[in-house]
Amino acid sequence: MDERRRIVNVSLDEGTVGRRSPEIEHDRAVAIFDLLEENFFSPANGELGPFSLYLSLAENRLQVDVRDEGDLEIFEFNLPLSSFRSVIKDYFLICESYYDAIKAASPSKIEAIDMARRGLHNEGSEILKERLGEHVEVDFDTARQLFTLICVLHIR
Repeated sequence: MDERRRIVNVSLDEGTVGRRSPEIEHDRAVAIFDLLEENFFSPANGELGPFSLYLSLAENRLQVDVRDEGDLEIFEFNLPLSSFRSVIKDYFLICESYYDAIKAASPSKIEAIDMARRGLHNEGSEILKERLGEHVEVDFDTARQLFTLICVLHIR
């Protein structure tokens, strides 16, 4: 793994995040852990890392602040979130169903809901990977973890 093309730290703007349920907090922690374990992040401007990311929301835009290991800003960019709105809404609804199902549903129903949840997550990840392409190249697994973090930022 090329250390110059990876994220080594990620932070969410806690000011834009509402109160999170234990399930959402767990998803956030797992996404960050998995992202830092293995990722691919290569800026289009040719900058080399490793990188620290600071993610926040402002005016329906994802703000991505890319910094070096010494916390010096390298570049920043914004992504409009309008193209994610419906998939995030649907993802939240299916996640709610999934968390409810875990408590009382049959294993087959839980599995069916989980398959739908993963499908929406994959769809959102593909959209994100495509939208990021102008600024950075990421692999699918990196996009998946970043999509989870964008969803966490949306929780009010």
